[in-house]
Amino acid sequence: MTDSNTPDALSEEELAFLHSIFDLAREGNTEKLMAIIDQGIPADLTDAKGDTLMILAAYNGHDATVSALLERGADINRLNDKGQGALTCAVFRKNEPLTRLLLARGADPRLGAQNALAVTQMFDLPEFKAVIEEYL
Repeated sequence: MTDSNTPDALSEEELAFLHSIFDLAREGNTEKLMAIIDQGIPADLTDAKGDTLMILAAYNGHDATVSALLERGADINRLNDKGQGALTCAVFRKNEPLTRLLLARGADPRLGAQNALAVTQMFDLPEFKAVIEEYL
């Protein structure tokens, strides 16, 4: 447990600000999120579950936000604590344009315990397996 008087402890306001950044990714508020990142917040900011801004944006189907995060150096293959990445999310949510964007930019469909190829088998998505195989 962290003592609130230690230098590493974040204030309630700082924590609320960080949570709001993750909300921007979930909501697909690309313009506001990129303005914050352009001021120095890391493009790979990660929450307590290991979800990055890109993973949250991908899961919620915000292709433009994912693309903007990639332009700002976000790691396309970063995984959360469950071994899922943005590509896994795009496949799970059956978002073909985002799946293709991530594959074209170098996302690894075999990376992670719950990787994109595994998702195609687990949820019987042969059309997404075929899309992935186009990029292998």
